[in-house]
Amino acid sequence: MQFVFPYDTARENGDLTVTFPGVVGAHTWVPKGVPGGKAKAIILDCLIAALGGYLELGEALPRSSRPKRGQKAVELPTLISAKLALYEAMRVAKMSNVALARRLDVQENAVRRLLDLDHRSHIGEVERALAALGQRLVVRAEAA
Repeated sequence: MQFVFPYDTARENGDLTVTFPGVVGAHTWVPKGVPGGKAKAIILDCLIAALGGYLELGEALPRSSRPKRGQKAVELPTLISAKLALYEAMRVAKMSNVALARRLDVQENAVRRLLDLDHRSHIGEVERALAALGQRLVVRAEAA
């Protein structure tokens, strides 16, 4: 499962307005003069916050897609992608946090942290949880 989300931009009085088609609630703006690296961080934070809302509400995640002509895209960091893959695997299996916690022999709050996009979980714990659901985490490196 790859999590890449295209976004649209528009300039308004020098500021940059950013929207993610298909991701409800994912829109932000970058003030004029913000350096490129900081602008990318703002855009990424916006997307992660919106996707976190889907998790909090128990909703199906929006599907990632390739950018169309003129669009840029954000690829989510590995840990965030792994957490979203765990969330999707749990939804498909119709497994609650409590049921997964029992299967992993941990407290329910440990599973809740694994699904918290702001929590710095250990990737190995997310990988273990995915394995408990019959999934495996695959990471690959590509030329930039």
